[in-house]
Amino acid sequence: MKLDKDIQDIEAIGDDHIGTSSETPLRNDAFELTPNEKIDIIKDDVRHIMETLGLDLTDDSLKGTPNRVAKMFVNEIFGGLDPNKKPSASTFDNKYKYGEMLVEKNITVYSTCEHHLLPIVGKAHVAYISNGTVVGLSKMNRIVDYFAKRPQVQERLTIQIVKELQEVLNTKDVACVIDAKHLCVNSRGIKDVDSSTVTSEFGGQFKNKDTRREFLDYINLDTTF
Repeated sequence: MKLDKDIQDIEAIGDDHIGTSSETPLRNDAFELTPNEKIDIIKDDVRHIMETLGLDLTDDSLKGTPNRVAKMFVNEIFGGLDPNKKPSASTFDNKYKYGEMLVEKNITVYSTCEHHLLPIVGKAHVAYISNGTVVGLSKMNRIVDYFAKRPQVQERLTIQIVKELQEVLNTKDVACVIDAKHLCVNSRGIKDVDSSTVTSEFGGQFKNKDTRREFLDYINLDTTF
């Protein structure tokens, strides 16, 4: 009976896309293996999955798939789990004394739902108000990409982006909105191909209604070139 209840709870979390923490759940020994060692282990696991499904791995089209998938997992779509890949975000003095909001919108998000390991694809909009330091624009994209490249829930991803920029810029005045499609909703289950999910995290001055409204208005500006 307990096992049945545990399975029901796991399935419920998966269906409802509930995140359990604002930090990515990692074991204490997460980094004891080298990337190449992880690839070797995952390659065997992928091969076993494919063989269990009845696929013929001697076929020219399939025989390289386990290795390709393993390398993709470790080096690409889950590369954000590696702390050595965390982008260095150098800050600079705000010498031009720009004191208004800086918004970078339409940052492409490619992530992976941690419940079904299916893609999350969308756009992130990030803003901050300088308290004396600024960060290079490309670093904002890299921070989004780093935290996206791991098994995720969108709520956690949004929070992690804001927390990282708050630390880098030494200010609470950071905001992020993400609008994304989840293929675990669009391509399986309910198969609602049109729905998307919007999450937001507002810190510091962005908790003020007028400041938040200004940010959202910037997001809605037509910047088609």
